[in-house]
Amino acid sequence: MTEADKPQQRAATYADLEAVPPHLVAEILFGSLVTHPRPAPRHAVASNSLGHELTGPFQKGRGGPGGWIFMVEPELHLGPHVVVPDLAAWRRERMPAMPEKAFVGIAPDWICEILSPSTETADRGPKRRIYATYEVPHLWHLDPAAKLLEVFELKDRHWVLFEVFQDEDEVKAPPFDAVPFPIAALWPLDPAPEQT
Repeated sequence: MTEADKPQQRAATYADLEAVPPHLVAEILFGSLVTHPRPAPRHAVASNSLGHELTGPFQKGRGGPGGWIFMVEPELHLGPHVVVPDLAAWRRERMPAMPEKAFVGIAPDWICEILSPSTETADRGPKRRIYATYEVPHLWHLDPAAKLLEVFELKDRHWVLFEVFQDEDEVKAPPFDAVPFPIAALWPLDPAPEQT
């Protein structure tokens, strides 16, 4: 069978996305409908803990510069793509008012994906390419199972690894390097590492 003889796959539509059962997260990546289960507890706790570390100083200005708006699992419409990052943030000057629709059409200034077995392939592959295409300047990958954080910066539409944080590291990473925090704060139910 030649390429011309193969049936053409229909691009997923927003109606396809809306038909997905509510216990799944649904996205449209490069025309394909992609679904995965809601976050497991370790994933959810890490996401909430990171949001807590950042929103006080960077959204509310408590002990930090303020000037940011954070959202948990926003539905982003970036061209033909519909993506749902775990966390996203915008500088206030780029989002001076809350969107009235159920989705956001402005690319964030920062995204964090919490990696899990069901999402890692999409997070490291098509979603990362979409974020580069739409010029999201900062991308973090947080892996609660491995207890590490990878921080990327966009340079000439390519992701460049800035730093990897783990163990007892203090996270001081752009764009939130003004107020560092211990990475261990992201796994509050895990025992502290043994002191040597």
